Amino acid sequence: MTAASTRPPLMPVNVAIFVMLPLLALVAVPWWGFSHGYDGWQWLLAVVFLYLNGLSITGGYHRLWAHRAYRARTPLKVFYALWGAGALQNSILIWASDHRRHHRHVDDDERDPYSAGRGLWFSHMGWMLRDYQTNKQEFGNAADLLSDPVVMWQHRHYLTLVLTMNIGLPLAIGWWHGDIIGCLLLIGLLRLIVNHHVTFFINSLAHFWGRRPYTETNSARDNTVLALLTYGEGYHNYHHIFQTDYRNGVRWYQWDPTKWMISTCAWLGLASNLKRVPDFKIQRALLAMQLQRARDELEKIDAAAPLRDILERELQLFAESVNRWRQLQSERYERTVGELEGALEERKKVLQEKWEHATIRTHLKELEYSLKMQRKRVDILMLQLQMQAA
Repeated sequence: MTAASTRPPLMPVNVAIFVMLPLLALVAVPWWGFSHGYDGWQWLLAVVFLYLNGLSITGGYHRLWAHRAYRARTPLKVFYALWGAGALQNSILIWASDHRRHHRHVDDDERDPYSAGRGLWFSHMGWMLRDYQTNKQEFGNAADLLSDPVVMWQHRHYLTLVLTMNIGLPLAIGWWHGDIIGCLLLIGLLRLIVNHHVTFFINSLAHFWGRRPYTETNSARDNTVLALLTYGEGYHNYHHIFQTDYRNGVRWYQWDPTKWMISTCAWLGLASNLKRVPDFKIQRALLAMQLQRARDELEKIDAAAPLRDILERELQLFAESVNRWRQLQSERYERTVGELEGALEERKKVLQEKWEHATIRTHLKELEYSLKMQRKRVDILMLQLQMQAA
């Protein structure tokens, strides 16, 4: 039996969507452009549709439903459900369930639906073209989605919504604009193909190309170029270690329009309970990776004793900072419980409790700052090691 005969069968609908439609676009879009042309309004609307689709996937399918990084009111959920259907990447229920399995079993070729371990092509789109065992649907990880009325409404009416958003809406715009075919090709077809592959970059390229500043326990990478193309999803190494954070780009200067959209929705009252990973945890992950790389570098070269002593001191300081942070978190928790239990105690204790809370917050900020300073020292140590190895 040949290797080809043992592969799962192709899925005709998916092949038509992910192979035939791009081929059609490759021929039809340029042909109509050269023979009739597209105007600025058509290009503008295609970009607007592209962003509405993309942000509904990243902000809705991904950060809201797959990771529950924040809460959304019904109007925002319906918006995501409609424009997410327009992206033609499956229903919220299936997409989010698959994505949760991806995070739970990342890089496991037997359980991760789009494992990077099976190659760039497979993780980009090959996994969708054949009926692989990892594609079998089971929603044991999606009880919350099964009880969400918007999710289930979209799942039941998915085909109707897909046709409406991808054909009906561009058709209506084309009729209004006076160029039905042009609008169908540009706003409907080309926009859809671009949206597909921009999203697929996160499953594929973001596991092969970029940096791993937070963890090396999985293949996910941070990549600024991909962040620009994917509405902020390119900070993938961060996301895989802190998946419940509503942000992917955690620094103010990092391109993450999905984060800004969610923040704006919160300001408008459409979103709430935005989850943020404490800065100390972020600094801890960054410093742990730096220390591990410094240790690995020391093992490669015959480093002088002073450099080894410096690294050991930094490792000890790091352990002390982590232990102190855990102690402060425990104190904060105990005081919060005490406040709940003693809510009816004398008013005179209020100021004392506020002062104690402020003290704990100050200590936490001091620890965060100490980790940042330690990261700079470890950077200098790495430069010394690299100079000695050269």
